[in-house]
Amino acid sequence: MSETDITRLHAIVHGRVQGVGFRAFVVDRGIALGAKGWARNKWDGTVEVLAEGDRQQLERLLTAIHQGPRMANVTRVDVDWGTASGEFSSFHVRSTF
Repeated sequence: MSETDITRLHAIVHGRVQGVGFRAFVVDRGIALGAKGWARNKWDGTVEVLAEGDRQQLERLLTAIHQGPRMANVTRVDVDWGTASGEFSSFHVRSTF
């Protein structure tokens, strides 16, 4: 995959998504799909996800985000697609913002 084939997904996940293993779930799915980026809790109770990979990988990740782990209850996902920066070397949990 060349750098021109990758895109960026930015998602804000609403619902019961903190304290239920949501960030770890996103990181595990992202790694399994070959995407790179991060997931973090926000002070407003949402989870923010920034991921880069090919569009098909990220569409699969977005499907997983909509479902979430068993204890989560996702009510809405705000999604923006953008141009990848290539700045990420892994997928990880980032500190709360």
